[in-house]
Amino acid sequence: MIDVSLLADLAAELPQPIRLQRLLASIHAHYGCHAVGLLRSDGDSLYPLAAIGLSQETLGRRFVVAQHPRLAAILAQREPVRFVPGSPLPDPYDGLLADQPGAPLAVHDCLGVRLEVEGRVWGALTLDAFAGRTFAAGDLLTLPHYALLAASEARMGRLEGDLRALRQGVGNPAGSAGIGFELVGQSPAWLAMLQELDGAAASDLPILLLGETGTGKELLAHRVHQRSARHDRPLVHLNCAALPEALAEDELFGHAKGAFSGATGERAGRVEAAHGGTLFLDEVGELPLALQAKLLRTLQNGEIQRLGEDRPRQVDARIVSATNRNLHDGVRAGRFRADLYHRLSVYPVPVPPLRERGADVLLLCGRFLEINRARLGLRGLRLAADAELALLRYDWPGNVRELEHVISRAAIRAVGRGAARHELITLEAGLLGLEAPPAAPPAMLPDPPAAATLSWRDAVDDFERRLLRSRLDAAGGSWAGAARTLGLDPSNLHKRARRLGLK
Repeated sequence: MIDVSLLADLAAELPQPIRLQRLLASIHAHYGCHAVGLLRSDGDSLYPLAAIGLSQETLGRRFVVAQHPRLAAILAQREPVRFVPGSPLPDPYDGLLADQPGAPLAVHDCLGVRLEVEGRVWGALTLDAFAGRTFAAGDLLTLPHYALLAASEARMGRLEGDLRALRQGVGNPAGSAGIGFELVGQSPAWLAMLQELDGAAASDLPILLLGETGTGKELLAHRVHQRSARHDRPLVHLNCAALPEALAEDELFGHAKGAFSGATGERAGRVEAAHGGTLFLDEVGELPLALQAKLLRTLQNGEIQRLGEDRPRQVDARIVSATNRNLHDGVRAGRFRADLYHRLSVYPVPVPPLRERGADVLLLCGRFLEINRARLGLRGLRLAADAELALLRYDWPGNVRELEHVISRAAIRAVGRGAARHELITLEAGLLGLEAPPAAPPAMLPDPPAAATLSWRDAVDDFERRLLRSRLDAAGGSWAGAARTLGLDPSNLHKRARRLGLK
């Protein structure tokens, strides 16, 4: 019999992840199985939304249905499917058990059922048990009841998302899911940043993404666009670091016919192409000074002027920019215009580096392991325990991009050293090739005035003032970012700053 408390959970004001975990825990107990997985459909793939009994990196994987016959069989019919011991179909969870990572699934029993929401395939519910005869014929009759509960949870989650979108004044854009799902992570720092970014996306304010190279700023810019009121209009990407200075103005603003030798026709620039939508300026700190004044005019007046034309054109494009540089330093050094900086950074959002995201490293590994398993035609690709520890301890100066390359190289090394493609391949720490980078010297605050000249209260105030300035600089001038690193509420930080004479 289904636990009645699960019905109460549907009406309770609980976060959806908690409701889903309670549902899976009830299924786990009712059937006495080892692992339960709830997978969400996204195009041609399924990805785990919640799981019990599976390793943490499983939640970062995406299973292409065509590559996993059991998942394809589950999605192909409405009735539950049972895979009895000895089934020749490979199991997608092979080697992904929480208490036996890397070990192949021995003789076991498996159940799966398709989930539907409003007549459309939403995902699947899977159950795995070690013992060969765990599931009985009656379980095929009760599993659809749990599937209905899971579908109700899915519908509730969608309604909650629609309600949040209405409150923010943004439609729920069709097709926006895929980009968001690529942004793998569950750490508090990552989720707090996403929540702040989603709130800013609903406005039309310029957003400046601040973060080290490889942290995923381009994907975040896509998320901003998809969650804005402009989601059905163009998103135009311009890499400012790759702009040859001689062609930069033409690339940004376009040209008229005959504007220069070889201009046999007119051409719209990137800014004009983004009319009605979003212009993403990647590595904006590399923009040549000569162009910064012209871009400032666009931000101030909504005007551009093509090369060779006398009259300006009106454009309406939302600006999202990104940089791995400290633009404060660029302004002080005269490499970046202060007025343009203030226009671009109306809402700055610091993106946390991978070393501050804890176990997100393992979730991302799951994603990259599945990609490389399919790319190399392997039965399975897993991490050994010592490899997981090495990955969690590493400092990741290249962030997510470096992690992706590390996993790809390790998989190729394993195959190159004779690992059989038809067997489960476990990546040991030695295959990762990680070397601890030299420790960076601790960030130092500016030298304080001579202690003998300050009272206790003045010395404390001086220390707070220097600490706040240091964190504000590190966050690229973002008060919200500085508050996050200091563990303070932004409103309290503003009060302290005013008391210390910094505002």
